[in-house]
Amino acid sequence: MLKIAVVILNWNGEALLEKFLPSVTEFSKEADVYVADNASTDGSIAFLKKNYPGIGIVQNSSNGGYAKGYNDALPHIEADIYCLLNSDVEVTKDWLAPIIKEFNDNPLTSIVQPKILDYKNKTQFEYAGAAGGYIDKFGYPFCRGRIFNELEADNGQYNDVREIFWATGACLFIKADVFRELKGFDPDYFAHQEEIDLCWRAKNKGYKVYYVGESEVYHLGGSTLSSMNPKKTFLNFRNSLFSLVKNLPGPKVFPIILIRMVLDGLAALHFIVQGRFKHFWAIVQAHFSFYRNFRKIYKKREKDCYTGDYYLIKSIVWAYYINHVKNFNNLVKD
Repeated sequence: MLKIAVVILNWNGEALLEKFLPSVTEFSKEADVYVADNASTDGSIAFLKKNYPGIGIVQNSSNGGYAKGYNDALPHIEADIYCLLNSDVEVTKDWLAPIIKEFNDNPLTSIVQPKILDYKNKTQFEYAGAAGGYIDKFGYPFCRGRIFNELEADNGQYNDVREIFWATGACLFIKADVFRELKGFDPDYFAHQEEIDLCWRAKNKGYKVYYVGESEVYHLGGSTLSSMNPKKTFLNFRNSLFSLVKNLPGPKVFPIILIRMVLDGLAALHFIVQGRFKHFWAIVQAHFSFYRNFRKIYKKREKDCYTGDYYLIKSIVWAYYINHVKNFNNLVKD
């Protein structure tokens, strides 16, 4: 029997815990449930102690964001499999059984995500993960069921088990020994795309990342930073560049980064046309932060980077904006 720990990271999320914990405690009998608290200043801890005395609490000394928050908390939790679950996720009956089966059946499977549907529209995929993550040649992420902001309806088209490139941090299962071997998340990311880096580093070492469509959860999304927040734009653009530097095969690093700079510039201009000047400035700041941190990040490069075709298609930007592909199954691999 695998020992599963569902670990919910919390920062001043008392209202979210009150709303979403009932489904987690009701439908997670196969697991131990923990809340890893990032030094909340609201009533989160008092609420948990009063209403959920059976839930384990790990109190971090500071708010280090998603990456450092889990890095600090997980060493205090004993388990074979960690489920890193956002505090704004509603889980469903028997959601754990297909996940556990995948880990038991396939020894190389080390990271898994379930189907992520929208809590506000439960027949539609949710932005953060949908039916499994991929990247294009230039590091731009997308998902089965979600390309940029285009979300597909769930019609059962992704009710399968499929190897993917990255699993969403909203609900990410990972073997505890693999998490330790990878030394956890990179805390320099703070939040956003640290799960892509983690999965890429796992693939560098020969581990497999899978999507299991029989398991469904509903994600509210935007509880930490909404898509309209320039801070999210900053973190997404900067952290994506970090991942390219850390994980691309050696000969590809600088050519890909140079092209990516141009594409990011076009994205910044697009924000100007839309009148979203704070997001334009966020991309500029992301690049300056990337330059300042380049040497530090480059030293973290893996000795044996993933040499296979890490990307699904060359350019999701071209596919979406030029070829007008809005559905994952219409993408043509190139």
